[in-house]
Amino acid sequence: MTSRDTQYELDWKPEQLRHALDAAGVAMWSWNVDTDVFVMDTQGYRLWDVTRNGSLSFEDLSAKIHPADRDRVRAAFSATRAVVGAYEIDFRILVGGEARWISARGQGNDAGIRDRNMTGIFLDVTGRKQAEEGNELLAGEMSHRVKNLLAVASGLTQITSRSSSSIEDMAKQLTQRLTALGRAHDLVRPLPGGQGKAALLGDLFTVLLAPYEDEGAFAGRIRVAVPRMGVGEAAATSLALVVHELATNSLKYGALSVPEGMLDVSGTMIGDDVEVVWTEQGGPEVFPPEGAGGYGSRLLSRTMSGNLGGRISHEWSRSGAVVTLKIDGRKLAR
Repeated sequence: MTSRDTQYELDWKPEQLRHALDAAGVAMWSWNVDTDVFVMDTQGYRLWDVTRNGSLSFEDLSAKIHPADRDRVRAAFSATRAVVGAYEIDFRILVGGEARWISARGQGNDAGIRDRNMTGIFLDVTGRKQAEEGNELLAGEMSHRVKNLLAVASGLTQITSRSSSSIEDMAKQLTQRLTALGRAHDLVRPLPGGQGKAALLGDLFTVLLAPYEDEGAFAGRIRVAVPRMGVGEAAATSLALVVHELATNSLKYGALSVPEGMLDVSGTMIGDDVEVVWTEQGGPEVFPPEGAGGYGSRLLSRTMSGNLGGRISHEWSRSGAVVTLKIDGRKLAR
């Protein structure tokens, strides 16, 4: 290829450049630093969900930036006028009540800029940000589960020691309980190949709570009585997380932490929805968590409201905790 051919290949026409920018989801902007007038291309107005009617100022556009990011973005845009070189800043805007992540990129230093206009581009990076948040959430959840599993293993050892007659008997019982715990955690994972219903609601509770039951003098202290209905694989994953979190808390602080403690799990149908009441008795006096609670409390609330379409409520008393789970029956079947 000759130098003339290379020049020809790189000499793109405006419409070709426009098609390339649209395909990449790139929006262009221009900001007059003296008049504060902000101008964008069609893609930019669509991205920010604003109209071309009348003039648009940087302050007008700032009103659509998420309140938590607004001051940071204003300061960053002002700083770019004195900073030489490329810059990039990510922030959220509110469009139709939903947050959308935007990446603003441009060239800093307004010395010698043409007609006092700074230029740059906007990119919609919502997908990337959501993926990053998902990875952070997964990492936090895995860390939380590992800590809980260590606490559960310690608690199961104490439970087993109360009902064992010898070291051999304790080893056997503890192995059985840890094996049951492994089966329970299999329910936290979605079934492969879209195998439909993951479990019956009663079986799900029974398997998940089996490791916490005593086999000796305290056998039968966990009772489960819920409606007979199928649970879909997605809902089984979420519900298993909820049950495991409640059982871990009970083993640490509630009824399952003492030999005389009792746990009753009962459920009723309310229309198409399910209400499950988790009642602990005979354990130490329980108190509500201070402040907003820890990661476990946030995990419970987020799982119930998001994945199961319901809500969770607590009652704290001298006799033990009472936790009410209200679940959308349609989401439970998924």
